[in-house]
Amino acid sequence: MKCAVVEPLGVSKEVLMASGAAALGPDVVIDYYPDRTEDPQQLIERSGDADIVMISNIPYGREIMSKNPNLKMICVAFTGYDHIDMEYCREHNITVCNCSGYATTAVAELVFGSVIALYRRIKKCDEATRNHGTKNGLIGFELEGKTFGIVGLGAIGGAVARIAQAFGCEVIAYSEGSDPMAKVENVSFSELLRRSDIVSLHVPLLESTKGLINRETLSLMKRTAILVNAARGPVVDNSALAQALTDGVIAGAALDVFDMEPPVPQDYPLLQAPNTLLTPHVAFATAESMVKRVNIAFDNVKCWLAGSPVHVV
Repeated sequence: MKCAVVEPLGVSKEVLMASGAAALGPDVVIDYYPDRTEDPQQLIERSGDADIVMISNIPYGREIMSKNPNLKMICVAFTGYDHIDMEYCREHNITVCNCSGYATTAVAELVFGSVIALYRRIKKCDEATRNHGTKNGLIGFELEGKTFGIVGLGAIGGAVARIAQAFGCEVIAYSEGSDPMAKVENVSFSELLRRSDIVSLHVPLLESTKGLINRETLSLMKRTAILVNAARGPVVDNSALAQALTDGVIAGAALDVFDMEPPVPQDYPLLQAPNTLLTPHVAFATAESMVKRVNIAFDNVKCWLAGSPVHVV
């Protein structure tokens, strides 16, 4: 049995191989590639005749998978899996598992780092200090007492809710199919947009969520509200968001995800929009989360080999 780790996963080769050996023992050969590529031909070569492929967020389509008749499992070392051709996997009975849970803490913490940076105008405060300025014009806002709206109350959304409550926010949520949380009021999507001072997105990318935040839904928000997207880029119509920020429809936005993986082009509309905090899809990436991810990934393979797969998507 062969497992091809076709890209680096944020830990050293030594840590990765030790995790793999501990989970899988000597019966599974692990092929590890220390550099990232999105070139289909190189990915075909790396997948080779592997029974199992481990990958993070590189697009992995049927033109690659069809060249490997041995492929039986894909372990996505990531939470989202919209970059995998799921239709092909269903057609060929390929099990796909993700690593949900590895970045719950990391993403939730970056959400609040971003919110506080916007609320307290930290970037402008830093610039003022470096340029011999003062606090004049840099008075910010407090989180306490604000209404914090969460779209998608899964693991990450739930973690965000608990932190928001600790800051003294009133937390409301719009979430389909999630268990209720204590002291979190479930409301309609439109009511959440109208009431929230902060709207934080935590939904997967589906046909039903693509463009969920658009010109029409942005118009429902308070002019003083801020939007946070640490979910998937296309959940937001970012051209509409850039225009809304420019026109003062909402007060600010923090985004970690975009219509494409960074780097974003220089003419990307949000780069010129005011009151934005943009980070290069880094919410999931901490030293701790990378180790969690590798351990979950190899545990997924172990459970699949034992006939009891977990995290199946």
